[in-house]
Amino acid sequence: MPKLPNRIPPQDLEAEKSIIGAILIDRDAVVSVAQFLKPEHFYKNAHSDLYEAILALYEAREPIDLITLTAQLKKRGLFDKVGGTGYLSELASQVPTASNISQYAQMVRDHFIKRQLISTSTKMLEKAFDETGDVRSILDETEQAVFALSQQQLRQNFLPLRDALAESFDRLDELHKKAGGLRGVPTGFWDLDGKLAGMQDSNLLILASRPGQGKTSLALNIAAHVAVREGLPVGVFSLEMSKEELVDRLLVSQSEIDSWRLKTGKLDDEDFDRLQEAMGVLADAPLFIDDTPAASIMEMRTKARRLQVEHGLSLLIVDYLQLVVSRRLENRVQEVSEISQSLKNLARELKIPVLACSQLSRAVEQRGTKKPQLADLRESGAIEQDADVVMFLWRPDPENAEQVKLDIQKHRNGPTGEIDLMFRADRVKFYGVEKQRRKQAIPEEVAAVETA
Repeated sequence: MPKLPNRIPPQDLEAEKSIIGAILIDRDAVVSVAQFLKPEHFYKNAHSDLYEAILALYEAREPIDLITLTAQLKKRGLFDKVGGTGYLSELASQVPTASNISQYAQMVRDHFIKRQLISTSTKMLEKAFDETGDVRSILDETEQAVFALSQQQLRQNFLPLRDALAESFDRLDELHKKAGGLRGVPTGFWDLDGKLAGMQDSNLLILASRPGQGKTSLALNIAAHVAVREGLPVGVFSLEMSKEELVDRLLVSQSEIDSWRLKTGKLDDEDFDRLQEAMGVLADAPLFIDDTPAASIMEMRTKARRLQVEHGLSLLIVDYLQLVVSRRLENRVQEVSEISQSLKNLARELKIPVLACSQLSRAVEQRGTKKPQLADLRESGAIEQDADVVMFLWRPDPENAEQVKLDIQKHRNGPTGEIDLMFRADRVKFYGVEKQRRKQAIPEEVAAVETA
């Protein structure tokens, strides 16, 4: 492999000089760039020092001109280092107008990102030559670094400070006006949203139960509410069920037709009408399914990052945690610990809630009461440690399959407690059993069961 030639890193000194000059002739020009242009984006150290001094004046709400900037530089002991009076005067005469400062700033930022990309590539090149390095770790680290740069570019686009403040006020004002305003992503279940204030960004939520209790159905009900009712993009990693099985469940829940009639094809005309209507609704929903079996945590991170860039992402669901493939470690406990920690890191990286289903150990079946405990989380206590919210789905009365409890036993930033749900197996759907039935419709037959 040929050696990389020594080359000057990407930069535009004229654009850097024009930014400083524009601010010196128009003190309001800094407002257009202060939100996204940072001192480290400049290639020349003198320009970085000058811009940092300008930002200090701006943050102190002091005027920005040759006199105040000179004083600020002398205070920092940088006046002679940046070129003194002669260079400042040259910069002030660099541009006739400040109208193009945003374009100059974008050029400087683009060159900075290219330099960062070169630096990252160089580091990855060295790691790739290291024969002892793990190729999967190198690939993941490379993708994460490049993704971080691309997200930085997307997040920090042109946005003057006054616009950012206006957007923030509008968002807070809208939340204040809403009767039941939620900070997080709504689940669609009134009592659950009341305790969680919605699923919060950067949070890892664990939905755990023994097999057959309905955790996949509940996770899908939440996914459908977020995508259909709220119109927010949702990604679902299904490691246990095929996409065909998930689609059938979604259709049954949305159309509220009998699941057995759908499975056996014994549908009447009314069922077909409801099914077609449900298909139309689901087809327009931003719901994305990946049913790759035995997917690795690295593969899931890669796909989730790509989904966020291409479509946006408000919620990620993993069904279920113990089926995710990790690196081979000393024991299964360490492997599950790595998976849960990786999911938490993914939630923080993408700034979205991640809802992961989890199995419980058989210990819960051996106790007199079948109510799960945090210690029942299968194969790892790290799941409890990494999770922001841990919820258990269980049936207090085995003879009454419709009555279900959702027990929030851990909530890092809020209350815990039990929530009553009703499960309709024929519709593969959970319904809230709020005491006053606020805002959530429950079929009459379900209401009759509850009040009986």
